[in-house]
Amino acid sequence: MPTPQSYLTAITVGPDHNLWFTEYNGNKIGRITPSGSITEFPVPASALYGITAGPDGNLWFTEEFGEKIGRITPSGSIIEFPLPTPNGEPIGITTGPDGNLWFTEALRDKIGRITPNGSITEFPELTYDSYPFEITAGPDGNLWFTEYNGNKIGRITPSGSITEFPLPTPFGKPYYRSLPYGITAGPDGNLWFTEMNANKIGCITLSGSITEFPVPTSESQLLEITAGPDGNLWFTEGNANKIGCLTPGK
Repeated sequence: MPTPQSYLTAITVGPDHNLWFTEYNGNKIGRITPSGSITEFPVPASALYGITAGPDGNLWFTEEFGEKIGRITPSGSIIEFPLPTPNGEPIGITTGPDGNLWFTEALRDKIGRITPNGSITEFPELTYDSYPFEITAGPDGNLWFTEYNGNKIGRITPSGSITEFPLPTPFGKPYYRSLPYGITAGPDGNLWFTEMNANKIGCITLSGSITEFPVPTSESQLLEITAGPDGNLWFTEGNANKIGCLTPGK
């Protein structure tokens, strides 16, 4: 990376067929071509976290400590939209089925929605101290998200109705909390998520039924997860320094 110790967090494919990523410590949005050429675009605010391709042909990202949602064009022009509620700590962001961007406000226990023209709506119906983290669009036309502190998976409809599903792994020792972290739509029509502290991969059906699958390496610290082109789920293991693969139905 051109910027040392920039601490890369999220990455997505852009409408220009390049890869776009956030630099949490570097306060920059990065773009890398398939051949490896990198360009960085400075952002005024700090702690850039999530990023996703928007329905408008731009890239949208969260500024955790900047308290803003940012938009960057493929040419590098940046506009920022402040959150209505201070100290929200936006983290995850994804494009919804309604043509808007949906994001989590971890510290305020809210899910936010921003239109491509920058109009923001907040939905504050979550359990206190749930700390919503990552968010993804589900195959049912709703948005699904992890509740890092709440030990739950949440679902929000495009109209703003929220349902929460507690994880089977309970509060208390040895896990205290499972700490659900990443989430993605799977090739099997379910949602798949990581449990960072419980060392499990979870699967939740559209009706809310949850199954958990232990990962062989103990205390591996499961983080992000995505559906691969091979029909499997791929995930990162922070402490174990490994990439994991799970086959649905196996």
